[in-house]
This record gives sequence, structure tokens and C-alpha cells, in this order.
Amino acid sequence: MLLDPYNRAIEYVRLSVTDQCDLRCSYCLPKGFSDFQEQEHWLSFTEIEQIIRVFGSLGTRRIRLTGGEPLVRKDIDQLAARLAALPGIDDLSLSTNATRLEKLAPALYHAGISRINVSLDTLRPDRYKAITGGKLDKTLRGLLAAKEAGFQPIKINMVVMRDVNDDEVEAMVEFCLKHDFTLRFIETMPVGDTGRAAGKQFIPLHAIQQRLADRYELIDSVMQGGGPARYVRIAGTELRIGFITPMSQHFCATCNRVRLSADGILYMCLGQEHQYDLRPLVRDGISDAALAEHIQQAIALKPEKHEFQEKPQQVVRFMSMTGG
Repeated sequence: MLLDPYNRAIEYVRLSVTDQCDLRCSYCLPKGFSDFQEQEHWLSFTEIEQIIRVFGSLGTRRIRLTGGEPLVRKDIDQLAARLAALPGIDDLSLSTNATRLEKLAPALYHAGISRINVSLDTLRPDRYKAITGGKLDKTLRGLLAAKEAGFQPIKINMVVMRDVNDDEVEAMVEFCLKHDFTLRFIETMPVGDTGRAAGKQFIPLHAIQQRLADRYELIDSVMQGGGPARYVRIAGTELRIGFITPMSQHFCATCNRVRLSADGILYMCLGQEHQYDLRPLVRDGISDAALAEHIQQAIALKPEKHEFQEKPQQVVRFMSMTGG
């Protein structure tokens, strides 16, 4: 078991396979941004497999494929199959914007990914275009293809932003009720310049939960997964609604995760700059045993908490560089 300095078990790796994305969500990447890494800087599938294999030997059992947008990485289903076959890894999931799921959903499901999270902040085509630069119908077709392929659960991630999409909260609830999706609301975070700019639209999610409680009977609930969402269920339905509150009610005391970027940097906290570069090690042919020692050294750097409130200017990298 991997334990950090605060006795938290690290059993979850969010694995970025690319920093590239085919959308430009306003809180993640600047409009027109194209200064992505050269692909030769990305970890190869074999390098990724070694790192995750060693994490598995140390007690990590949850892996989530992220980006950027992970589905822009060629042959991502082949990587998923290799990771799903590793000893100790019993939960392989995916975060995606779903624009490419219509084509890739069956292959990803058969490769061993069982659960997916889809970023969807609005159900209005014009608003989707304004927030992401993309087309809503591609994401909706991808969602339906994922449902048909057999993914369960499918979680919708909605970043709630004041005067941007906060008037669609109830509509998103009804959408998820109709399609048997799980819904998670997320607070904006000051990650990079784009995240700090979005901070002006911040809404504490307890206000959203109270708004829903005025309309629906909410019952405390739980949900499969390794993330920090706190769930309720709408009485008389199976719809679970999660609230991810890194700003108004942080969950650092129970943090169980680290993030591996596409270029091999291990980030110990989304809201801090503590990092450990694994790429030179795996490219030099390091053994699994020696790599395990380096991973343990890296985990020893994990801070007690983020400092989004105290030091909002601290994290300069964009969200897409970290792996969600």
C-alpha cells in the first residue's frame, strides 16, 4: 500500500495520455490555444504500461484515462486493453468530452473500460458552442453510443458557472433522469489563467443543492468510484447527484489520488506544483523494483492540501496539462 506523509492510501492514478483536446472549454484552455507538447514527449504505451504496472504492485487499483481529451490519442483502445490486463488494476475508467465516442465506444468497452465520465455543461447548442467551441450534437450522439455499448454508470460532469449555465441545473437533472445517467456538479477551480478567470463565475454548490432540495426530495447516497463527490439520490428514482466541492468544502483529508501527465510528470496535487518526473527513468530502462522506489519517493512529496483559496495564483499550468 502506498501511504503519503499524512497516512492517506494512494490507490487511484488519473492518467493523462495527451495534453491535446479537440474542444476549448473556457475554464480549461484559452480560445485558439495550440501550444501543445510535441508527441515524442508523450509517454509511449509501453512506458505507460510499466508505470501503471508498478503502481498496481504498490496497491493502486483504480486508473482513469484522461487528457486533454484522451480519445484524440491514436489506438487508445489498445492501451486500455493493456492496462485492464495488469495485475491489481480492477477499475479502469475514462473521462471524455464524448465527441469521438460515437465511433470508439464499442472498442473502448470491449477493451475493459466499464465506467465513463462525460463533460457536459449545457444542453443548449448555442451555449455549448460558446463554452467549448464545439458542436453539442456530437457529444450527445457519443453519449447515446456509450449507453448502447453498455457503459455503466455514465456520469455527466457539469461545471456550474454563474450567469453562464446555472439556469440549466434542473434541465440537466431531467436529462439525466430520462437517460439513466448519473449527474455530478463541479465548482470552478483556479487552475491556470483560464481557471482563475472562470472564478468570477464561481457558485458554491451548497446553494445548488438547496435549490434542488426545494424541488426534489433528496436522500443521502453513495456511488461506486474513487473520486471525491458527495452523493444524494432523488427519492423514487435511481438518479444520483454528486457534488464536487474543491473550493467551498474541500476533501483533501481523504485525497487518494495522484496525476500522471502525458509527458511522464507525476503531480501529487491538482492545486499544488509538487511533481516528480518519471519519463527519464523509464526511457533509461529502469527496473520495476527501482521505479517502485522512485514512486514511493514521489508520494512522500504529496502535500496535506491544496491552497486554492490562500494562493489562487499558484498553479500556472492549464488543466489539460495535468490530466483533469
